[in-house]
Amino acid sequence: MTHPQFPILSRRQMLARMGGGFGLLGLSGALNKAGLLSASASEISVGTPHFAPKAKRVIFLMMNGGPSHVDTFDPKPALAKHEGETPTEQAKAKKKTSGFMPSPFEFKPRGQCGMMMSELFPQLSKLADDLCLVRSMHTDQPNHEPALLIMQSGNPQPVRPSIGSWASYGLGTENENLPSYVAISPGRPVVGPQLWSNAFLPGEHQATSIDTNNLKVDELIANLRHPKLSHDAQRRQIDLLGALNRLHSEERQRDAALETEIKSMELAYAMQAEASDAFDVSRETDAVRDRYGRTPFGQSCLLARRLAESGVRFTQVFYVDSKNKQPWDTHQDNDGGHRRLCANSDKASAALLSDLKERGLLEDTLVIWGGEFGRTPYSQIDKKKSKPGRDHHHTAFSMLLAGGGIKPGTTYGTTDEFGMHVAEDPVHVHDLHATILNQLGINHEKLTYRYSGRDFRLTDIHGEVVQGILS
Repeated sequence: MTHPQFPILSRRQMLARMGGGFGLLGLSGALNKAGLLSASASEISVGTPHFAPKAKRVIFLMMNGGPSHVDTFDPKPALAKHEGETPTEQAKAKKKTSGFMPSPFEFKPRGQCGMMMSELFPQLSKLADDLCLVRSMHTDQPNHEPALLIMQSGNPQPVRPSIGSWASYGLGTENENLPSYVAISPGRPVVGPQLWSNAFLPGEHQATSIDTNNLKVDELIANLRHPKLSHDAQRRQIDLLGALNRLHSEERQRDAALETEIKSMELAYAMQAEASDAFDVSRETDAVRDRYGRTPFGQSCLLARRLAESGVRFTQVFYVDSKNKQPWDTHQDNDGGHRRLCANSDKASAALLSDLKERGLLEDTLVIWGGEFGRTPYSQIDKKKSKPGRDHHHTAFSMLLAGGGIKPGTTYGTTDEFGMHVAEDPVHVHDLHATILNQLGINHEKLTYRYSGRDFRLTDIHGEVVQGILS
């Protein structure tokens, strides 16, 4: 078979003849690293919800390391009454502890709903009537790696797609010129890119990862602008590559990897104009940027709002930095650590919620705040005799939700008098995932993908929608 205008070339021959002329190949490689290319493909299109959604998009604020529920959202006066006593399970474990450790932070009812929150969140407290506080979260693993994976993918092993990838697969993107899933991480968290992996789902559902330590658009997205070719020249180049690739693909029964590459080049071309705007926080006024805080987390939350406005389906913001993979992991000086961390998170999180509300976006944007687990109601003492910390605690912890059809001003679930275990209305991470998908209009039991001989889903064989927190 011969083409009427040029002979059929192998890919090796084509690259050998045109070598240095394809600056876009560098862009394509950069996007591959960013997660826009993969070895599998499917149609990039907006999916159809199973039923009318209450939320169009999700912003997940992940507090890496695990905030202490008994210092933030779950007051436990009994800890002061029984201070120094060792819980039975800790006595058996023989870990170094000085026993139950009361929180030094004052709790007060906030808002008209009377939601009990600690003094660590003066800004979020003003928004209590917009929040839903779930005090009865629990998970399966007390260690960071598997607990993070469960929170992000529903499985303790790095072999399953992340929740953002599932949302992208189920619904596609609202904006064909931007990725449907973005992971903002100003540093490498524990586990790393597996937290936003597409695993066996088609390649376009992998998150585009963004490091907000440098907020210049050209640094956020490598090779966004071609160094030499004009926009029109790149269009002609993509058309030529597309023609060659499609001829190649037709001879090989539409190779999946090649189809993904063709689509990724088209997305890369489209992103050059729109991403320059959506990812550029410098377009915001100084007052807005100061409102969020000039920290990596603050500016990450601001970027998340810009992406929500621009049609990104799922944005994950990890609270990490270039020096600390899990800042909320307060094994030492829990009290001092939480004062510092909450001050930053409180300001940025409250600014995000207020900004979304003012712009009319909170109604159909689901915002989630929380960590992979909580921290122990008893102290942890190390050999250096530093200020006491709190250890990992997976059998009870708290999370916040807002917007996207979640019932505002609601406190759901309870823990026992010490905050050790869930007492009423338990919510497993699988239930949280089922609820997130439900608000997006997805039945978590019907969103499946056939792989390795069976149908997989985010919640596997688990998960119940938490009806008590839905408006």
